[in-house]
Amino acid sequence: MENSFVMAGGGETAHKRDTICIFGTGDFGRSFGMRLLKSGYPVVFGSRDPKHSILLPSGAQVFSHADALKISKIIFLAVHRENYDFLPALSDLLDEKVLVDVSNNIRMNQYPESNAQYLAQLVPKANVVKGFNTVSAWALQSGSLDASSQVFVCGDDNKSKQLVMDVARSIGLTPLDQGSLLAAQELENYPLQLFPMWRLPFIITAGLTVFFFLYCTVIDVIYPYVKEKKDSSYRLAISVPNRIFPNVSLILLSLTYLPGAIAAFIQLYRGTKYKRFPDWLNRWMLCRKQLGLVALAYAFLHVLYTLIIPTRYPVRQRWMQNIIEASKKNETTELNKVKSWRGDVYFALGMLGFGLYVLLGITSLPSVSNAVNWREFRFVQSKLGHVTLLLCTAHAALFGWDRFLQSRRYKWGLPQAYMLGMVIPCIVLVLKLILITPCVDRMITRIRQGWESKSKYKAAPVCINNASLI
Repeated sequence: MENSFVMAGGGETAHKRDTICIFGTGDFGRSFGMRLLKSGYPVVFGSRDPKHSILLPSGAQVFSHADALKISKIIFLAVHRENYDFLPALSDLLDEKVLVDVSNNIRMNQYPESNAQYLAQLVPKANVVKGFNTVSAWALQSGSLDASSQVFVCGDDNKSKQLVMDVARSIGLTPLDQGSLLAAQELENYPLQLFPMWRLPFIITAGLTVFFFLYCTVIDVIYPYVKEKKDSSYRLAISVPNRIFPNVSLILLSLTYLPGAIAAFIQLYRGTKYKRFPDWLNRWMLCRKQLGLVALAYAFLHVLYTLIIPTRYPVRQRWMQNIIEASKKNETTELNKVKSWRGDVYFALGMLGFGLYVLLGITSLPSVSNAVNWREFRFVQSKLGHVTLLLCTAHAALFGWDRFLQSRRYKWGLPQAYMLGMVIPCIVLVLKLILITPCVDRMITRIRQGWESKSKYKAAPVCINNASLI
């Protein structure tokens, strides 16, 4: 069999490509073979029973395992570890050939060693490479490779890895060299992870959502029923969620910037940047982007729920009753300029804050963040991020206005939900205000440039007339 393909229409040979052999005729093997054929690779399948192999892509040939190995130097092993038993008998035919293990396991760390390392022990004459295990059969068949376009490759032979990476590039994937075969265990565990960077944000979001739901239900539904026998259960559909979304969003946004402030104070206390942060802080800092995106999603929901408020039946009913009562009393109400200013500024701050919110979300997209330099990215995500937090906190404060002074607002002695939602944001803003003080900012800059305190007990910087005294 020639290691080449001919252009459609009977033209001359366009490119010479090595014949690719695939062991395994399952979903991945068939989809991968189809993708290779479309990219111009001659493909042969190795099968225990070539005569009964069906559903293979058109253009591929089927041979026995031994015959397929004789015409191929790159073999993709698309079978489970439990079915490797036929390979030792082919050890001589695999001598100096590239054997690519694409297998995955059912659970993480299922075996003491990785499948690729086990394979290397089973057929020591072959150059075993781990790769393509993070690409799904569906993505290969449908061509929707955007979500899984990266192929992680590892192996002990550099030349073999390069051959496999060339194959990946030829079918539109992006190969990434992960080093020696020791990395195979990590690569095999990677597809089994379920949202590893989203787990903590989801847990925090779920906890806050449940807390505010129960809290608002007690205040807005249970309290009126107990005190006044008034059924306000309809508020569970719109009113209660529209209290949950802004409060959780504001807290999540503040939690995005709180670990950075904590890290800065830890560096100030230690007087050096050459000491590791606690593990809990490292995990927190690594998921800041996810926290911010979930916060943006909740802010979107708050905007949508707020837009439908005028169309709600209870709101329209209350407006009509107020108009009727005013008509009966023949009363007119003059425009209250204080309330007008409060309402307009409240909405203005909300719209500005949401606009910056969206800007933060857009700049976190890889396609956008890759187009700006580090200083620009830091300006948007840090400085504008704190401005967003300030605007949204002021928006919440104007919503509350003077309600915190009214005793009737404290049902069963409980503060309103917006008061709880403002606690962490206010703490973050106060910490940021301290950190941008010239003397403190100057000290942090020195530490992050490599300066270290000589004494563990050296006094902290004291700010007098914008000067730093050590």
